[in-house]
Amino acid sequence: RRAAECPCPAAVLAEVIKAFGAPENAQRMEEARDNACNDMGKMLQFLLPVATQIQQDVIKAYGFSSDGEGVLKFARLIKSYESQDPEIASMSGKLKAMFLPPMTLPPHGAGTGGVAAS
Repeated sequence: RRAAECPCPAAVLAEVIKAFGAPENAQRMEEARDNACNDMGKMLQFLLPVATQIQQDVIKAYGFSSDGEGVLKFARLIKSYESQDPEIASMSGKLKAMFLPPMTLPPHGAGTGGVAAS
């Protein structure tokens, strides 16, 4: 049995979030964010690779491959636990907020298209 089935997804997720908070990683993310200037295309170009690398550095210790595929597997694992575990869902949201730009999405159930009345 390989270590890829990590013992506790919440613990690994907490480690990843902690890694994003480390001063050197926070600095790297800030620089990438500055380079991206809130442009979605540039976010993918500058921010995502940094975020991916920070995650890889943590999850490889838990048996995930240290490449993009490992990060995807980890993301899928976390996603599979989100519906069962509110703590994991909450941490997952926190993690996404660290590297996805704040988006103003219409509330669920809002009509498609059009402008919201103010």
